[in-house]
Amino acid sequence: MDSRYPSLKVGVLGAGTVGSQVIRMLTEQSDDFAARSGARMEVARVLVRNVDARRDAPIDPALLTTSPDEAITGMDIVVELIGGIEPARTLVLRALNDGISVVTGNKALLAAHGPELYAAAAESGADLYYEAAVAGAVPVVYGLRESLAGDRITKVMGIVNGTTNFILGAMNSQGMTYEDALKKAQDLGFAEADPSADVDGLDAAAKCSILASLAFHTRVGIEDVAVEGITSITAEDMSEAAYFHRTIKLLAIAERRIGEDGREGVSMRVHPTLVPLDHPLAAVDEAFNAILVEGEAAGRLMFYGQGAGGAPTASAVLSDLVAAAHHRAYGGHAPRESVYAHLPILDPGTAKTRYQIRMQVEDRLGVLSDVAGIFARHGVSIQSVHQRDDKEPGACVIIATTHLAREADLRAVVNALGQSDAVREVTSAIRVEGE
Repeated sequence: MDSRYPSLKVGVLGAGTVGSQVIRMLTEQSDDFAARSGARMEVARVLVRNVDARRDAPIDPALLTTSPDEAITGMDIVVELIGGIEPARTLVLRALNDGISVVTGNKALLAAHGPELYAAAAESGADLYYEAAVAGAVPVVYGLRESLAGDRITKVMGIVNGTTNFILGAMNSQGMTYEDALKKAQDLGFAEADPSADVDGLDAAAKCSILASLAFHTRVGIEDVAVEGITSITAEDMSEAAYFHRTIKLLAIAERRIGEDGREGVSMRVHPTLVPLDHPLAAVDEAFNAILVEGEAAGRLMFYGQGAGGAPTASAVLSDLVAAAHHRAYGGHAPRESVYAHLPILDPGTAKTRYQIRMQVEDRLGVLSDVAGIFARHGVSIQSVHQRDDKEPGACVIIATTHLAREADLRAVVNALGQSDAVREVTSAIRVEGE
């Protein structure tokens, strides 16, 4: 053992795709990590459900245990990579309450119980790090929490779920249906057997709440995020997007804006979005993530990189480990929760956005006037209208793109169109950003 460096014990909770890579990299590059952190980190125990299960990377069997007590008690740092709420919450709280610093990649846990974890860390003097919880290897958490601490952030918008980005990309580039693209994502390991957390937008919503908390110094949770997934997106939607020189991305959007009562607040939403092909987010392919941050002083910044996978996510975990180890060995702490602003959560119906609405209408005189009247009655202005013949007799297709309007008014337009005698069917209503 190198006497230049103090030795720290690390307990790893979970040895799946990410956990296995963290252990491998920490073991293979132990000298480098010791030099970077000023402390030699020794993986002392690895908590698993089954000690005989196959691992993505070999782990010394002597390290494996099914006992949480063995993996936590006496450790200097605990790395939580189990995922989900329980038992992760109980184990992380136990470590923090015992004064043990924690590194986690668990976005669901942070979105649901962040304040409780921050309070436990502050009470015991332990560190809580979570760079890997949002966007894998992309250092956006560090960027917001530390690098941009001197700026006033006004908006965070981006692609934070690699599975949905892969699915939408396959639909766009290969003309696949949603079902075929999902199956391909599952076959390649990008999507789980049960993909609902990804395709229903819940994973992105959890990450959106974390980013908003950091950017706007206000406690928010996943329940504060308006969520719409990608399951209704069709190959026809993709074809229409391409016709108008756009593509469809699942975006997480958090912004600081003035509410209808004149007070500043926070608005958060996750939904499929039409973005122009010349927009920076349009070119983000495969399972990559990208987040645009807008600050009053720095202007627009973009964080881009691998959003998932064992090694990329392990990279983020290890960067947190280096910081936690240095603090443990020499003193100091991670930045504490910053929630001084206490901004109210604004009604998502008051958010300003644009819609592109595609509808099948009766091919008769005056139908455009009827449709325009519905928009006007709800206070929504139309920016452009495209009309073409439909394959069904007696019908045509109208595609209307609106100007900026309240989300609630746009929804009311869609509902009214669906009930109009002039409209056979509203086939899609997708938000437009970036133009």
